[in-house]
Amino acid sequence: MKKEAPLNTLASYLPEGTFGQVMHFLTTYKVHLTVSRERSSILGDYRHPDGRGKGHRISINGSLNKYGFLLTLLHEIAHLVAYNKYANQVPSHGKEWKQEYTVILRDFVGKNLLPPDVELAVRQSMMNPAASSCADEDLMRVLKKYDRQKENHFFVEQVPLHGLFKTKDGRIFRRGEKIRKRYRCEEVASHKVYLFSPVYEVELAS
Repeated sequence: MKKEAPLNTLASYLPEGTFGQVMHFLTTYKVHLTVSRERSSILGDYRHPDGRGKGHRISINGSLNKYGFLLTLLHEIAHLVAYNKYANQVPSHGKEWKQEYTVILRDFVGKNLLPPDVELAVRQSMMNPAASSCADEDLMRVLKKYDRQKENHFFVEQVPLHGLFKTKDGRIFRRGEKIRKRYRCEEVASHKVYLFSPVYEVELAS
């Protein structure tokens, strides 16, 4: 479910002191911003003008904490800026997008807008921005500290070896060894093996 975010309530989703900078982007590019409360598969997305009267559109998962919401919104704004410059002629998360995202992030660091641990993780990510904050494991670990705590929810890397966990779709897995950057996990019902990111959030299963 998506809903348009009234501008006078947008500040409640953002870290204190960032609303003005964010609004500059939204008004300059005439962005139609929507906030989704029920998505779990993606954090945000950007859609460029389609020639049918619709302008730049960005949607963000409203369940993110304030720092995750800000970084995801800036991530999508970087897509917008890259599209304005290059249209569809460059990879969506290529060097052009990384350059635009880094430039945007620079306006939000060094100004006491972010907690020290988040700022440090952001500065490190700026050296080579990932395709999403989920793909940046160090940043994801830091951002999780600011989430509302969910009972019995952990990252896969926190599940004990051979421990059972449940994914959002209700499937049960047994955690195995780490293979390079991901964990080898067996689905209990089918015995099929899947590889999980260390920072994929799951629920412990008894």
